[in-house]
Amino acid sequence: MEDMPPSPGAPAGATHVLTHADGTTRQVRVTDIETPYPLGKLIVSRTDTRGIITQCNPSFVDMSGYTADELIGQPHYILRHPDMPAAAFRDLWNSVQAGRQWNGYVKNLRKDGGHYWVYATVVPNIRDGRIVGYTSVRREPSRDRVAAAEAQYREMR
Repeated sequence: MEDMPPSPGAPAGATHVLTHADGTTRQVRVTDIETPYPLGKLIVSRTDTRGIITQCNPSFVDMSGYTADELIGQPHYILRHPDMPAAAFRDLWNSVQAGRQWNGYVKNLRKDGGHYWVYATVVPNIRDGRIVGYTSVRREPSRDRVAAAEAQYREMR
Protein backbone atom coordinates (compact mmCIF):
# COMPACT_ATOMS: atom_id res chain seq x y z
CA MET A 1 0.00 0.00 0.00
CA GLU A 2 1.35 3.40 -0.96
CA ASP A 3 1.08 6.54 1.12
CA MET A 4 -0.63 9.51 -0.48
CA PRO A 5 1.85 11.59 -2.53
CA PRO A 6 2.16 15.23 -1.56
CA SER A 7 -0.38 17.45 -3.28
CA PRO A 8 0.96 20.45 -5.20
CA GLY A 9 1.91 23.20 -2.75
CA ALA A 10 1.69 20.88 0.30
CA PRO A 11 4.64 20.64 2.67
CA ALA A 12 6.91 17.83 1.50
CA GLY A 13 7.46 16.40 4.96
CA ALA A 14 10.25 14.17 6.15
CA THR A 15 10.70 10.56 5.14
CA HIS A 16 10.98 7.87 7.82
CA VAL A 17 11.49 4.13 7.66
CA LEU A 18 9.31 2.27 10.16
CA THR A 19 10.14 -1.25 11.27
CA HIS A 20 7.11 -3.10 12.62
CA ALA A 21 6.97 -5.88 15.22
CA ASP A 22 6.50 -8.47 12.46
CA GLY A 23 9.82 -7.42 10.87
CA THR A 24 8.32 -5.60 7.90
CA THR A 25 9.53 -2.13 7.05
CA ARG A 26 7.74 0.73 5.41
CA GLN A 27 8.85 4.15 4.23
CA VAL A 28 6.42 6.93 5.21
CA ARG A 29 6.20 10.65 4.66
CA VAL A 30 5.51 12.71 7.79
CA THR A 31 4.45 16.33 8.07
CA ASP A 32 3.73 18.47 11.12
CA ILE A 33 0.09 18.95 10.08
CA GLU A 34 -2.38 17.82 12.74
CA THR A 35 -5.97 17.05 11.84
CA PRO A 36 -8.26 17.95 14.75
CA TYR A 37 -10.31 15.15 16.25
CA PRO A 38 -13.89 15.26 14.89
CA LEU A 39 -16.17 16.70 17.58
CA GLY A 40 -18.81 14.32 18.88
CA LYS A 41 -17.53 11.34 16.90
CA LEU A 42 -16.11 7.95 17.87
CA ILE A 43 -13.50 6.27 15.71
CA VAL A 44 -14.09 2.51 15.72
CA SER A 45 -12.27 -0.40 14.14
CA ARG A 46 -12.05 -4.13 14.58
CA THR A 47 -9.16 -6.43 13.84
CA ASP A 48 -8.51 -10.13 13.84
CA THR A 49 -6.05 -11.60 16.35
CA ARG A 50 -3.11 -10.64 14.14
CA GLY A 51 -4.12 -6.96 14.02
CA ILE A 52 -5.52 -7.06 10.48
CA ILE A 53 -8.37 -4.57 10.04
CA THR A 54 -11.70 -6.33 9.46
CA GLN A 55 -14.14 -3.44 10.05
CA CYS A 56 -13.97 0.34 10.31
CA ASN A 57 -16.52 3.08 10.71
CA PRO A 58 -16.79 6.25 8.56
CA SER A 59 -15.01 8.37 11.20
CA PHE A 60 -12.01 6.02 11.04
CA VAL A 61 -11.97 6.27 7.25
CA ASP A 62 -12.24 10.09 7.32
CA MET A 63 -9.50 10.59 9.91
CA SER A 64 -7.07 8.11 8.37
CA GLY A 65 -7.27 9.58 4.87
CA TYR A 66 -7.54 6.08 3.40
CA THR A 67 -10.65 4.60 1.81
CA ALA A 68 -12.43 1.72 3.55
CA ASP A 69 -11.24 -0.59 0.76
CA GLU A 70 -7.64 0.46 1.41
CA LEU A 71 -8.00 -0.18 5.15
CA ILE A 72 -9.83 -3.52 5.26
CA GLY A 73 -7.31 -6.35 5.13
CA GLN A 74 -4.36 -4.18 6.14
CA PRO A 75 -2.44 -4.37 9.42
CA HIS A 76 -3.58 -1.69 11.86
CA TYR A 77 0.01 -0.52 12.11
CA ILE A 78 -0.37 1.30 8.79
CA LEU A 79 -1.45 4.17 11.08
CA ARG A 80 1.67 3.96 13.24
CA HIS A 81 3.34 7.34 13.54
CA PRO A 82 7.13 7.30 13.90
CA ASP A 83 6.79 9.40 17.09
CA MET A 84 5.06 6.47 18.82
CA PRO A 85 7.51 4.32 20.79
CA ALA A 86 7.41 0.57 20.20
CA ALA A 87 7.03 0.03 23.97
CA ALA A 88 3.57 1.63 23.90
CA PHE A 89 2.39 -0.96 21.40
CA ARG A 90 4.07 -3.82 23.27
CA ASP A 91 2.07 -2.78 26.34
CA LEU A 92 -1.14 -2.65 24.28
CA TRP A 93 -0.55 -6.12 22.78
CA ASN A 94 0.51 -7.67 26.10
CA SER A 95 -2.68 -6.38 27.71
CA VAL A 96 -5.21 -7.39 25.07
CA GLN A 97 -3.62 -10.77 24.34
CA ALA A 98 -3.95 -11.49 28.07
CA GLY A 99 -7.66 -10.67 27.81
CA ARG A 100 -7.42 -7.22 29.44
CA GLN A 101 -8.62 -3.83 28.23
CA TRP A 102 -5.97 -1.25 27.26
CA ASN A 103 -6.32 2.55 27.33
CA GLY A 104 -3.86 5.14 26.12
CA TYR A 105 -3.04 8.18 24.05
CA VAL A 106 -1.98 7.43 20.49
CA LYS A 107 -0.61 9.62 17.73
CA ASN A 108 -1.77 8.16 14.42
CA LEU A 109 -0.28 8.76 10.98
CA ARG A 110 -2.65 9.77 8.18
CA LYS A 111 -2.21 8.64 4.59
CA ASP A 112 -1.23 12.21 3.60
CA GLY A 113 1.61 12.29 6.18
CA GLY A 114 -0.29 14.36 8.75
CA HIS A 115 -1.38 13.05 12.12
CA TYR A 116 -4.17 13.01 14.67
CA TRP A 117 -4.27 12.21 18.38
CA VAL A 118 -6.80 9.92 20.04
CA TYR A 119 -7.59 8.47 23.43
CA ALA A 120 -7.91 4.78 22.58
CA THR A 121 -9.64 1.92 24.37
CA VAL A 122 -8.85 -1.52 22.97
CA VAL A 123 -10.72 -4.61 24.17
CA PRO A 124 -10.41 -8.25 23.22
CA ASN A 125 -13.45 -9.81 21.54
CA ILE A 126 -14.01 -13.12 23.36
CA ARG A 127 -16.20 -15.91 21.98
CA ASP A 128 -16.57 -19.29 23.69
CA GLY A 129 -13.75 -18.40 26.05
CA ARG A 130 -11.17 -17.49 23.42
CA ILE A 131 -10.02 -14.24 21.88
CA VAL A 132 -11.20 -13.92 18.27
CA GLY A 133 -10.19 -10.32 17.62
CA TYR A 134 -10.03 -6.83 19.05
CA THR A 135 -12.18 -3.70 19.00
CA SER A 136 -10.68 -0.25 19.32
CA VAL A 137 -12.80 2.77 20.16
CA ARG A 138 -11.10 6.16 19.98
CA ARG A 139 -12.37 9.32 21.62
CA GLU A 140 -11.36 12.96 21.55
CA PRO A 141 -8.19 13.30 23.62
CA SER A 142 -7.54 15.78 26.41
CA ARG A 143 -5.05 18.34 25.05
CA ASP A 144 -3.27 18.44 28.44
CA ARG A 145 -2.86 14.66 28.34
CA VAL A 146 -1.68 14.81 24.72
CA ALA A 147 1.07 17.25 25.78
CA ALA A 148 2.07 14.90 28.60
CA ALA A 149 2.04 11.89 26.24
CA GLU A 150 4.21 13.74 23.72
CA ALA A 151 6.80 14.44 26.42
CA GLN A 152 6.69 10.88 27.74
CA TYR A 153 6.96 9.34 24.27
CA ARG A 154 9.87 11.63 23.40
CA GLU A 155 11.72 10.33 26.49
CA MET A 156 10.85 6.71 25.63
CA ARG A 157 12.27 7.05 22.12
